[in-house]
Amino acid sequence: MTMSMQPYGIQSMLKEGYRHLSGLDEAVIKNIEACKELSTITRTSLGPNGMNKMVINHLDKLFVTNDAATIVNELEIQHPAAKILVLAAKAQQEEIGDGANLTISFAGELLQNAEELIRMGLHPSEIICGYNKAIIKVVEVLEQLVESGSETMDVRSKDEVVSRMRAAVASKQFGQEEIICSLVADACIQVCPKNPTNFNVDNVRVAKLLGGGLHNSCIVRGMVLKSDAVGSIKRMEKAKVAVFAGGVDTTATETKGTVLIHSAEQLENYAKTEEAKVEELIKAVAESGAKVIVSGGSVGEMALHFCERYKIMVLKISSKFELRRFCRAAGAVAHLKLSRPSPDDLGYVDSISVEEIGGVTVTIARNEQGGNSISTVVLRGSTDSILDDLERAVDDGVNTYKAMCRDSRIVPGAAATEIELAQRLKEYANAETGLDKYAISKYAESFEFVPKTLADNAGLNAMEIIASLYTGHGSGNTKLGIDLEEGACKDVSETKVWDLFATKLFALKYASDAACTVLRVDQIIMAKQAGGPRRDAAAAAGAGAEED
Repeated sequence: MTMSMQPYGIQSMLKEGYRHLSGLDEAVIKNIEACKELSTITRTSLGPNGMNKMVINHLDKLFVTNDAATIVNELEIQHPAAKILVLAAKAQQEEIGDGANLTISFAGELLQNAEELIRMGLHPSEIICGYNKAIIKVVEVLEQLVESGSETMDVRSKDEVVSRMRAAVASKQFGQEEIICSLVADACIQVCPKNPTNFNVDNVRVAKLLGGGLHNSCIVRGMVLKSDAVGSIKRMEKAKVAVFAGGVDTTATETKGTVLIHSAEQLENYAKTEEAKVEELIKAVAESGAKVIVSGGSVGEMALHFCERYKIMVLKISSKFELRRFCRAAGAVAHLKLSRPSPDDLGYVDSISVEEIGGVTVTIARNEQGGNSISTVVLRGSTDSILDDLERAVDDGVNTYKAMCRDSRIVPGAAATEIELAQRLKEYANAETGLDKYAISKYAESFEFVPKTLADNAGLNAMEIIASLYTGHGSGNTKLGIDLEEGACKDVSETKVWDLFATKLFALKYASDAACTVLRVDQIIMAKQAGGPRRDAAAAAGAGAEED
């Protein structure tokens, strides 16, 4: 007779297949190790000299980028603790649009230092308490480091915009930031509303066209559609635009009907009435003053024939989102079906033309006059992955513009702020009593990873750089940062490397919150995964079948 072992402890309460991990070694340290692994991946991509990662996702799409938000999105991380860091990075990306790498890497550094403290004998609660005190002090010091006079700025002044945007764009495309910043600043200023806090990032579009290089890129006031005009008319100047979301075609009735035709004459008349009806509709549109029809659906042969007769240009936009943007750009109201539009519903474009750029046929709708609500950055590049990376740099620039419209304060970049924060926090930790001081001291040490990583990625001696930064900051120069081009320490007011106050603040806050959340976990209880085929197993089976 076989004896079956009865489950004991917490396993006796749970269903079969549950996993339960508890205690410092099993839960806390393992969570910290997973987060450290994630931050190790992103850390080498920090800064202008950051290395690219080649990520191939489950759909076989290739990404070559140093943008941390894209990397962690495509990695499909499964570990629950590492996912907390990913969520913090996503929150940073949505709030500011830049600084996701700093969030993940700094949280990883905090957790690594927390692990050392745990091994020394500190309890996670004491570390969390120290970290919370440290972040309050960090916010206080960060506000003192704000560059005087940066509280107010003219968001329509290109020089001021570029100076605040340069650091964010350079971290993605080092060496090309001047060209990209100039393009993005122009595009953003064109579509900036009267109240800058209402700036909408969706109003700056990106059109990626293969061929040429970044120097061939330009700005279009209006929209660039990657499609050809439907008819033979390819150009219109100063035209009124009618938009029909449901397509330009004869409408079928909702009810089914039977038509009895007794003679050839009746058949002919039946066809003629349909023709006359379509002509009547197109004529009504032409009489309303519209010279361009934009269709959201199919364009019928007969309708197109009459559009040509009345010299009306026809465009087809399949995407309903793109159609909405076109309506916003032209100031038109979309009608559901083909009918005579009222004068108020018609939009207006200065010119609409079909052009060929690098072998791609595009339709460009321009609105050079004021009141334009959409601007398009036309990017040129040799490969798709280069264009994708350029688009990410443009997105970062546009998001930075949105952030500066809300809060234009700036702090020194190039690791100057981090070293100053580290120095002030160490002084604060020495004044503290109790076990918190060790956690605050480790929090201060965590800031050193920024200059260390920047120097390592640029191939410089990190120890020398950090030592000379501390020496400079100790003598009162709070703006001393790293000049990566010359490999020496320089005042950031000379190198003009500034970071937005909001980017730094949110990145450090989110990183601290994520680290404290991971440290608070002392037990992990995992349910057995639900049945059904697993995606990775199915993919492996598919790959095996192909090899056969």
